Amino acid sequence: MSDLSIGIAACLALLTFIYFGMHIGVALIVTSFVSVLMIKSGPVAARFVAAAANDAIRDYLFGVVPLFVLMGMFVSVSGVGRDTFDVFQWLLRRIRGGLGLATVASNAVFAAITGISIASASVFTKVAVPEMMRMGYTPRFSVGVVAGSSVLGMLIPPSLLMIIYGVIAEESIGRMFIAGLVPGIVLALGFAVLIIGMAYLVPHKVGNAAALIDVPSTETPGSAARKIIPIAALIVLVLGGLYGGLFTPTEAGAVGAAGSFAIALLRRRLTWKKLWNVLVETGYVSVSVLFLILAASLYSRMLALTGMPAAVTEMITTLGLGPWGFLAAYVAIVIALGCIIDSVSIMLIMLPIVLPVARAFGMDIVWFGVITVVAVEIGLLTPPFGVSVYTVKSALNDPRISIKDIFAGTFPFVLSMVAVLVLLVAFPSLSTYLARA
Repeated sequence: MSDLSIGIAACLALLTFIYFGMHIGVALIVTSFVSVLMIKSGPVAARFVAAAANDAIRDYLFGVVPLFVLMGMFVSVSGVGRDTFDVFQWLLRRIRGGLGLATVASNAVFAAITGISIASASVFTKVAVPEMMRMGYTPRFSVGVVAGSSVLGMLIPPSLLMIIYGVIAEESIGRMFIAGLVPGIVLALGFAVLIIGMAYLVPHKVGNAAALIDVPSTETPGSAARKIIPIAALIVLVLGGLYGGLFTPTEAGAVGAAGSFAIALLRRRLTWKKLWNVLVETGYVSVSVLFLILAASLYSRMLALTGMPAAVTEMITTLGLGPWGFLAAYVAIVIALGCIIDSVSIMLIMLPIVLPVARAFGMDIVWFGVITVVAVEIGLLTPPFGVSVYTVKSALNDPRISIKDIFAGTFPFVLSMVAVLVLLVAFPSLSTYLARA
């Protein structure tokens, strides 16, 4: 059996393991170790695995993972999500579909301090959906706008998917963060245009006439300022310091974690029990992500050993697809995979194979990363997997709203994401201008 055949068999075995429920990290390690064992002797394979594990996460840079996760956890317990929604509800109350716009704007702000789509979906399901339904918005639209806009958490920096991509692609995480800023804003604006369009063109799908405009609010300019200033200051501190070159990504994570901790203390939302839960949950999430990075490193080395990336590059070049044909096929495969497996798994499986091809075609790797993240995020909203959809269903705990209703509600947002993806492909400077400045 040739080395290339072993690489192909390893990819097929990996997909099979994942389909039958094996944890993605375990599947990556098992298939990689067995594949190396088939190519090399036992002692060599063992040293190969040990070297990959040792090299994968020993760099100082990987401190960015627990620090940004910790920042997001402190923000979640501090009640910032509720306050952000209240402020945007007040600001946008006279615009048709204002509560939907407030949800998108709140998710965009929340994304800038959490970096996890599931966190956004969970928080705003409890905050926005009951309020929207109480004011007369349809249940389907209410859950759809929350699930749809939750994907902003993986594009607007800091983003865990951007961190994982940067590690696998050996690209600057700071550049990846900055590159996601404009596309994240463009996607949020795309959602806003969609909501306003629906409110005017198909208002019966959004809510009753009274709900669409002039939603009552008890906020005042003073109370709104008190609620929004702390979180705005945190965003400016972290992203401003990162973009201005004052902090490395790891230092920005540390500053953000300290700032969010201070906000939670000042709001008196942090008890000893909550602090312990935050630290434990941060450990769970961080270890999971770092374990996946370790497994992905081993998988990438195994594929390089089999010669599969070079073979795929040569095959695609021979087929004459060209860079655009390759990109179209890649995006289609990623979106299809999103229907059955999670975002991180898709990136860990696909990137070691396709990155050499992208480099061979001379593609900007930062831009390619943004395209990858947006395509992967579409999978969070597509059946049957749809992680964000199931998160909303779990957090809502309302038997009147079915999974089918949530998927139907997110469908317009999937179309909006596809349109934004086409725009980002057509205009690479949207992703690269700030990152290369």
